[in-house]
Amino acid sequence: MFAKVAEEGSFAAAARVMGVSVPTVSRAVARLEERLGGRLFNRTSRKLALTEFGQSMAAKASEIYRQAEEVESEAHELSIQPRGQVRLAVPMSFGLRWVAPLMPALLRHYPELSVDLHLSDAPVDLIAEGFDAALRVAALPDSSLVARRLCAVTQYLVAAPAYLAEHGTPAHPRELSACQCFSYAYRARSQVWRFTHTTGAQEDIVPGGPLRVTNSEALLPSLLEGLGIAELPEFIATEYLRDGRLVRLLEEWSLTRGGLYFVTPTSRSRPLKVRVLSDFFASHLSEPDWRLHD
Repeated sequence: MFAKVAEEGSFAAAARVMGVSVPTVSRAVARLEERLGGRLFNRTSRKLALTEFGQSMAAKASEIYRQAEEVESEAHELSIQPRGQVRLAVPMSFGLRWVAPLMPALLRHYPELSVDLHLSDAPVDLIAEGFDAALRVAALPDSSLVARRLCAVTQYLVAAPAYLAEHGTPAHPRELSACQCFSYAYRARSQVWRFTHTTGAQEDIVPGGPLRVTNSEALLPSLLEGLGIAELPEFIATEYLRDGRLVRLLEEWSLTRGGLYFVTPTSRSRPLKVRVLSDFFASHLSEPDWRLHD
């Protein structure tokens, strides 16, 4: 209360701002003066001025008041249950495999939250289409969006053992021009496969083949039948690499790496429901189970 009186210049103004009576403020300041052993204000009927002692205390009191406001604000926000609908856009395969299984935990933890989960690999304009957030697996060129990186996502070049037995195993990216390569329509970098060798050498190829899809999951039946080679994100490929149904090719060459991002239109005044969703996915997907470790 002393800090507010010093800031406002009068007991009445401080009382009005704090929503209490003038005598309440006056008594509080008097008790503080008694406890500190010195006068904080010189009072007249027309003027209220800080004493020298009061001036030395005012800055410290204002800092204490500011800190108290921050603590109270944080506590108030934490006590509020996030509520309302969140419109969330997620790529189809990733959403089905890794986001949908998290929905029970999310809904149990935040019972007043509802999620409109939009699953599609087609590009989504968050701002124009009214989405609150998105999970994206890509490199992100759109600077109007705010992205929180959750983890890296590796792309693997894969084929079934049956395809390799019949056609041989390519030893260099250039050899892929003679292979049956399946492609994904919504690649961020058009249809160029860019490879980087462990030595730093680079090789770009444009794959050719009989199948092009708008969802990577649709490549699996033809891949598993041994009909071609394809690029798959690790969150799909790992399951099949672990049990040997698919084999990773050109292991000394890496494809352009991307990441998993939680994306929002802006970082300013993001509602609590969006912030808790960001933290929820960060806690569940920063160390994902799809990692291909020994």
